[in-house]
Amino acid sequence: MMPLGDTGSEATALQRAIHRRLGGPVRLRLALEMSVAARPLTLARLRLRYPHYSEQQLKRALLRESFPPDSVPSPLR
Repeated sequence: MMPLGDTGSEATALQRAIHRRLGGPVRLRLALEMSVAARPLTLARLRLRYPHYSEQQLKRALLRESFPPDSVPSPLR
C-alpha cells in the first residue's frame, strides 16, 4: 500500500497492521467500496476538465483512466 503524503509513519504502520489482520474477503470488500466511492469523484474531475464532453464521452474517459489501455476494447477508448 502506498502511504499518503499526510500520514505519519506510525499511523501508516498501524494501518498496515490492521489491514493484515483483516481477512481477504473483507480487504476485497474495502477495495471495492473505495473504487465505487472514487468513481463519482473522478467523473466530477473529468466534467470540470472537459465541460464539452457528453455523458458517453465522460464514461469513456473514465474507462481510459480506470484501466490499463490494453484492457479497454478499442470501441470504448
